Amino acid sequence: MNYENLRSFCYVNDHLCKKPIKGIVISFFGLGQMAMYQNDFTQGEFYAEKGILYVVPYHNPWAWMNHQAVAYTDEIIDVLMEKYNLNKTIPIVSTGGSMGGQSALVYTAKAKYTPVACVANCPVCDVVYHYTEREDLPRTLYSSLFHESGIMEDALKSISPLHLIDKMPKVKYHIFHCEKDMDVNMDAHSKKFVSELCKRRYDFTFDVVEGRGHCDLTLEMQRKFAEDIINAIEGS
Repeated sequence: MNYENLRSFCYVNDHLCKKPIKGIVISFFGLGQMAMYQNDFTQGEFYAEKGILYVVPYHNPWAWMNHQAVAYTDEIIDVLMEKYNLNKTIPIVSTGGSMGGQSALVYTAKAKYTPVACVANCPVCDVVYHYTEREDLPRTLYSSLFHESGIMEDALKSISPLHLIDKMPKVKYHIFHCEKDMDVNMDAHSKKFVSELCKRRYDFTFDVVEGRGHCDLTLEMQRKFAEDIINAIEGS
């Protein structure tokens, strides 16, 4: 992977981005998404205006932030840092929804350059439970973890934010979860994770989005999502 072929591996808005570059937002896909962006879109343009790189890694659609997905994302960030001579302490924010929310949390714990914040929408937090939550999930998680050694439960724990809680860095977390989420149960996931953050006195915000289904943020919550990202970068 290098700068010349980078757009085969991710979307990035660097050609639009105002200089100097103030920070990086990484936005992780939900389960099954395979989009590649030939043109710029709203989020890329929005963050470019603020001098923020917006990166969407093109992971395996069943990646679940396994070891390869972590290394893949690190490599993208390394390429951008080298290209723009960015300081290794430049603020990075890890974001996403559903599997992308799980990915954002796991990446925060495992990234080469620890993000200053994680903003996640309806994230899968208990991957061990999630394996049993829907009939479509075991094949995806098995695909992601096939090459891991040991038993499946331990492999699931290795990508489960709830089970990684003691490895989560003490950075800012903002968790959103939609009250009527039928795909990722709020009580089994975000509420349990936030409870553990609270016990450990982490800096976090938890917003329940009333009356909405999976990852369906209201306009107000969409604004809060974006504001939290910007504040984390500009406040660093």
